[in-house]
Amino acid sequence: MSWQRVLGRVSFINCDPIFHAISHNWQILAAPPSWLTGHLIRRDCITAPIPAADYATNCNELSLLRDIGIVGRESVGSVILFGNRSVESMRDIALPSDSSTSNMLMKWILAKRGLDPKLVPMGPDIESMLSECDGALIIGDRALSAAISNPELVRMDLGSEWTKITGLPMVFGVFATRKDSPPVFVNEARESMLSSYKLFLNEENYKSEVVSIASQKIALPKDRVAMYYESEVSNILDKTSIEGLQVFLEEVCEMESEPSWFKSD
Repeated sequence: MSWQRVLGRVSFINCDPIFHAISHNWQILAAPPSWLTGHLIRRDCITAPIPAADYATNCNELSLLRDIGIVGRESVGSVILFGNRSVESMRDIALPSDSSTSNMLMKWILAKRGLDPKLVPMGPDIESMLSECDGALIIGDRALSAAISNPELVRMDLGSEWTKITGLPMVFGVFATRKDSPPVFVNEARESMLSSYKLFLNEENYKSEVVSIASQKIALPKDRVAMYYESEVSNILDKTSIEGLQVFLEEVCEMESEPSWFKSD
C-alpha cells in the first residue's frame, strides 16, 4: 500500500477513539510519539499525531491539520511525574525517551519553580527510573497504570500544572503532514479521523466498545478509562486549545514563526 494511504497513530489509548472505526481503506502505522515524526518526514505515512515539540523543530517541512489533536483537559492523567519525595527536594529526574513534548514541558515547569535537578534520559520504565533517580516522568498508558498501582508516588500531573500556570489547555500532540503531501489524501485522512471521533462522542454503543477494548488493552477498570476519555483527554483542537498550543510553541519551544496549517487547495 502506498504511503498516501497510511495513517500514523500513537500506540497509546489516547488515539483509540479516532482510529477504532477507521475505514479498511487505510493502513495504520502505530508507534511511540517521538518515532512518528521520523515516519512522517520519511513518507512512511500521510499524517501522524506527533509531539508538539517535534512540530516546532520540523515546522519548515510540516503543516498542521485543523480541528484534531491530543489535548489535555486540565488534568491529563497520562503525563505524570512520580517520585519518592517532593518535587522541590528531587535531586534528579529520569525523563522518558518516547516524548519530546513532555520532556520540554517538564523542564519549563521546573524552571518556572526555580528548580534545577539533574535530568537523566532513560527508557520509560518506572521501576528502573526510580531505582536511579528521585523522580520519573512517565507518559501514556504506562502513566495511567502506574498512577493506579502507585498512587502514593504521584507528584505532579503536567497537564494540570500547565493549565494552572497559563490558564489554557495543554496540546501534547498535533496531527501533521508534510507540506508537499497531496491535498486529496490529507483531506480524506482528516475527514476519516474526525468522523470516527464524532462517532465516539455521539454514539453510546461505539463509545462503550472503545472503552471496553482500551480497558482490556492496558488492564485498567472500564470506569477509569471512561473517566480518562470524558474528563482528561480530548482529540478536538478547538480555539482555546490552539491558543494553548501557540503559547507552548512560543514560550517553551521558542518557535518564532506562526504555525502552518495545511491548505486543502
